[in-house]
Amino acid sequence: MPCTLVRLAGCPLHCSYCDTPQAIPMNSGNIMTIDAIMQRIRASARPLVLITGGEPMAQRSLPQLLAALRHEDAIVQLETSGAYDISSIEAPVRRILDVKTPGSGEAARNKWDNLQQLRAGDEIKFVLTDEADYRWSIDIIRQYELQSQPATILFSPCWGHIDVRDLARRILDDRLNVRLQLQMHKHIWGAEAEGV
Repeated sequence: MPCTLVRLAGCPLHCSYCDTPQAIPMNSGNIMTIDAIMQRIRASARPLVLITGGEPMAQRSLPQLLAALRHEDAIVQLETSGAYDISSIEAPVRRILDVKTPGSGEAARNKWDNLQQLRAGDEIKFVLTDEADYRWSIDIIRQYELQSQPATILFSPCWGHIDVRDLARRILDDRLNVRLQLQMHKHIWGAEAEGV
């Protein structure tokens, strides 16, 4: 789906597979007012707005940005690491909770209470770096009974670490009710492309 990506700078996590390390420093990127961000979103006129980072929940002005987006004629998604409490993010914003796997190096940062906050339209994402992450993710799905949650579960192979065909076969063989999520921008424009 055509999407306007709003990437907020600054992230206190340092995931091993971070594909946007230039967004980690709090002073990276360009300082913009919420009005300026909204003008660019409206000018793009796309049906989806994705707020990501860095870590959007680390930004003090995130509530104001979400309030400004509330009346836009677009689906609004917020992708967060899960290291912050998501209960303050109200509908209609759809939350993508990126559960940190052991391969990320940040699994200790997961706030497990977030899994009980999920609602229809939300997504739970597991970025997989290896077989251990795959097995760990299945254990988490079972432990927290995520199959009975209203949120969609995503398995996203870390670029260059897992063979996508092998992962697809494993998902089918293990009869998992998950969606395989590829980093489409890397497949379309290449792994090193920025701003796409």
